[in-house]
Amino acid sequence: MNQLSIPVAPFIGDDTLPKAVDVVVIGGGIIGVTTAMELAERGISVALCEKGVIAGEQSARNWGWTRQMGRDERELPLCIHSVAQWAGMDARIGRPTGWRRTGISYLSYTRRDLKGWLAWAEIGKRHNLDARMLSTREVTDMLPGNNGGILGVLHTGSDGRAEPWVAVPAMAEYAREKGARILTQCAVRTVETAAGKVSGVITERGEIRCQAVVLAGGIWSRLFAGNMGIDFPQLKVIGPVARIDNVEGLTDMPIGAGDFAYRKRLDGSFTIAVRNKNLAPITPDHFRLLTDFFPTFLTSWRELSVQLNGEFFREAMIRRRWSSSDTTPFEACRTMDPAPYPGFTRKALRNLSRHFPGFAKARVLNEWAGVMDATPDAIPVISPIHTVPGFYVASGFSGHGFGIGPGAGQLMADLITGDRPTVDPAVFDISRLRKQYGLAAK
Repeated sequence: MNQLSIPVAPFIGDDTLPKAVDVVVIGGGIIGVTTAMELAERGISVALCEKGVIAGEQSARNWGWTRQMGRDERELPLCIHSVAQWAGMDARIGRPTGWRRTGISYLSYTRRDLKGWLAWAEIGKRHNLDARMLSTREVTDMLPGNNGGILGVLHTGSDGRAEPWVAVPAMAEYAREKGARILTQCAVRTVETAAGKVSGVITERGEIRCQAVVLAGGIWSRLFAGNMGIDFPQLKVIGPVARIDNVEGLTDMPIGAGDFAYRKRLDGSFTIAVRNKNLAPITPDHFRLLTDFFPTFLTSWRELSVQLNGEFFREAMIRRRWSSSDTTPFEACRTMDPAPYPGFTRKALRNLSRHFPGFAKARVLNEWAGVMDATPDAIPVISPIHTVPGFYVASGFSGHGFGIGPGAGQLMADLITGDRPTVDPAVFDISRLRKQYGLAAK
């Protein structure tokens, strides 16, 4: 069993490296796994290469919410489609994911928050989503144990939650059952090309010939793409989380507010966090990408705790160029497992106990942190790199990857196979962030 700060369902990768497949997927998080699953279901031969363990990083560390509510309107059609897929996932893969349609509610304790959620309710209406403001009676019935002071509650009954550390390995097992080769502890070093097109990859175990490669490397995608000469605009953001018990009398429904979030887990414990507050250690990439991210920082600075610490120097020491014969940074760090942040847990419990006294005697069972891959506009890239035929990127999910994972994997498979996409792929095309890799530059 891997020694991580979070438990992940064990998954044993394949022993043998295939000589050739149609598609190689780089990354064993939910995006890579759902892409491999979709391709395998369509009869496309696929090998997924994960440098560490399946779901070892953010894909098992997130809150497990599968929500549509509160999403950017550009992303919303993909979110709606993904939640519909979550509803049938257990039956589809023949394994439990822990998914439940619990509904999700956002609580407003300030006029500013209330105004924002009232505005978003109108967005939901435009997309025929069941998001609505609860009545006073409904707030009392649906939010037992609250201490009052709630100005309004936006609720979406069709949203839900799953158990990430169970769901992603279960999907990987299903993908393998459908014919995908799943290789763990197997970092991809380089992408090979012939006549300008993808022709294969070199892994630490050897070569796999292929016609297409999907980079679904999460926080590692920018570094990998950079070695290919591709400037993928993505930064890292850290989200601290904790698991607690000794809490009773609360709803099973995930709850979010201005400065706290909680959701009940299947075992009766709770996942908690300080909502709208993540850590952003300054790294050299912050200076390289200053022009890209500065407008976003101006509007979202309240949600970030910017720090200058040893991470800057650790990142500065990571090699940014290598050959297929070199040991890569991905082999040096099999799993990004940040130290927990107890201060965030204490703050989350203070905020929660102020509004829900049932948290006052909570016991902390374990704490962890996850590192999220963020783009300048917080919308993922699910796109071909048009200047390198056969090379695709699915990354930059900005903390939304687990919830929209099923739809993202399907969209990526659609782009590879040429099937008609369920949602408009232009929203997620690389050209919105980097015109030089767009279709016009091909």
